[in-house]
Amino acid sequence: MKAHYFKYQLHFKQPAGTSRGVLYHKDTYFLVVTDGNRTGYGECNLFKGLSADDLPDYEAKLQWLIDHIDLPENIILKKLKQYSSIIFGYEQAMRSIKSPEPHLLYPSLFTDGQENIPINGLVWMGSKDFMFQQIKNKIEAGFKVIKLKIGAIDFEDELDLLGYIRQHFSPDTIEIRVDANGAFNSGEALEKLKRLSDFEIHSIEQPIKQGQWEALAQLCRTTPIDIALDEELIGFDETVISKNDFLNLIAPQYIILKPALHGGFSGAQSWIDAATSQQTGWWITSALESNVGLNALAQFTYNLNVTLPQGLGTGGLFTNNFDSPLYIENGRLCYNPNKKLDFNYQGFISNF
Repeated sequence: MKAHYFKYQLHFKQPAGTSRGVLYHKDTYFLVVTDGNRTGYGECNLFKGLSADDLPDYEAKLQWLIDHIDLPENIILKKLKQYSSIIFGYEQAMRSIKSPEPHLLYPSLFTDGQENIPINGLVWMGSKDFMFQQIKNKIEAGFKVIKLKIGAIDFEDELDLLGYIRQHFSPDTIEIRVDANGAFNSGEALEKLKRLSDFEIHSIEQPIKQGQWEALAQLCRTTPIDIALDEELIGFDETVISKNDFLNLIAPQYIILKPALHGGFSGAQSWIDAATSQQTGWWITSALESNVGLNALAQFTYNLNVTLPQGLGTGGLFTNNFDSPLYIENGRLCYNPNKKLDFNYQGFISNF
């Protein structure tokens, strides 16, 4: 086999606000593998400032993979253990090259267009008016689950937005999830969770910064709102503690899995196995991949027989994304089997 990689910059249609700052563009990498007349590809979705593999030697590791693409998979995965996003792209590419259609990684009733995946509608941080308009748009588009990024604007304004939703929609009509991205101080978190609970919130993602295990465990024991761990799983080191023991220690109600950040598809599956053994809930969320990674992620997710709404609604965020079989209808992610992923890798490689 032969392999290439190239870097690509995705541009947001509008600035995307998080508690870590505002995003205007995002770099990603693509891995293309060829074997005779067969081609496979995957997205190595590095997330600057968040991924544990955001390291100075990232492209050197990609080049190592290119130079050793014929090694057995177990050796490659061991060598790249600390590089989740490269594993994510490698696993896609290996499935892609073995498929009759390179964009069809996990054939199912989903890719046949017969079934779909429930997803949440994501509301980005911004001014109160901007977030208010997003909420209205998501509800009008048929979403039954709204996820709000919180922690960047005034907390009272965020409560007002939640109050607006609840004035017009009961919990039976609209489910609310919030994502703090670690924005709360550990000393104030419980009080803020109590105030949020007035609005019958389904769950909150990562209320405090990762690494505060004692405070997090105490919060999970006393919280009035279910807590879902997200950033806490990034760069997780099993030489320190096993996944099972960690979940038993912290006892979160949910974990959020982003394969590009949590060890690829194989890493996500190991977290799912641990969560199942600990009776911890979970769902899959995208990490701002292009439609190449999102296409693979959606297919993987469907095959997990999910029932909870997933976080896979980010395909329309970028101005220069790739045309995709994925589309959203009434708050559900659907797949058009008559459409292929428009990934013109040949043009990119010639310019690399």
